[in-house]
Amino acid sequence: MSEHAVRPLTLAWVGEHLEVGERVVGVEALRGGITAEMRRLTIGARGGRTRELVLRTFVGVGDAEDSLKREAGALRLLVGRGVTAPGLVAVDAGGAHCEYPSLLMTHLAGRTVLDDEGLETRVPLLARQLVAIHALRPAERPPEYVALTTADTIVTPKGADAAAWAAAIDVIRRPAPSYEGRFLHRDFHPGNVLFDVPPPGRAGVRISGVVDWAGASWGPADLDVAHCSTNLALLHGPGWGPRFAEAYEEAGGVLAAGASERLYWQVRDALAFSEDVRLVARAWQETGRAELTTRAVEERLDAYVSILMDTLG
Repeated sequence: MSEHAVRPLTLAWVGEHLEVGERVVGVEALRGGITAEMRRLTIGARGGRTRELVLRTFVGVGDAEDSLKREAGALRLLVGRGVTAPGLVAVDAGGAHCEYPSLLMTHLAGRTVLDDEGLETRVPLLARQLVAIHALRPAERPPEYVALTTADTIVTPKGADAAAWAAAIDVIRRPAPSYEGRFLHRDFHPGNVLFDVPPPGRAGVRISGVVDWAGASWGPADLDVAHCSTNLALLHGPGWGPRFAEAYEEAGGVLAAGASERLYWQVRDALAFSEDVRLVARAWQETGRAELTTRAVEERLDAYVSILMDTLG
């Protein structure tokens, strides 16, 4: 089967959720994801009109049903709440109708931007967007956050600062600090944020939407900030991690009061990346960042962990 093709049962399911006279006339695979197959579907109607939807399919993912239920719930919650996200069209979380668990949603305009150029402008926008997400107060809370990484699952990179990593691992052996819960995206980073980028020479870059809400949770704001910080540190250089946390506070966000509490969440997220460096690097390379080899990402992760231990430890 072509990577662009939609499987027969899934295609039939999509058709059931289209308007009368519409059909799928084009399929494009979307790059950059790690856990799900993403496809942009062009939907044609009578008179030559077209619109676009996005199909998200989980293949061989153990928690697919939970993830798609979370995402569907988040997309319903976000309607009219001031945070632009895709609109939910249909969900088959258990794979009862499709070959695999799937979610169909509207397509948002804009594109991800992972280049170093223009980062100074984008970081404050990312910070303000995350503050807006954390300000949401849903009538029904999503499930509590889950942290899968443990002190025993961390993979210390070859040649890393052994003392810094040992100290960082000791940090997450402690009980999690108490926190005031917030609505979390749980996978907020530049790869899940769409930008409307004007032509060269024109100002006005803005965020046009936030995607991938499969991890929507209830937990500490620090955890979302830590995740975006780590992504920025690995994508653009270790110093960008702490700078994002600063930008979040400048935008009105509130983080844990104590340095040891902040360190716990920042280190927990950074260490979690040690288990998936190869997958993360490959996803970024597919988007055009060929220089972000597994080794390059490991070196940046090592440097970032050292920065955290030096500044907050």
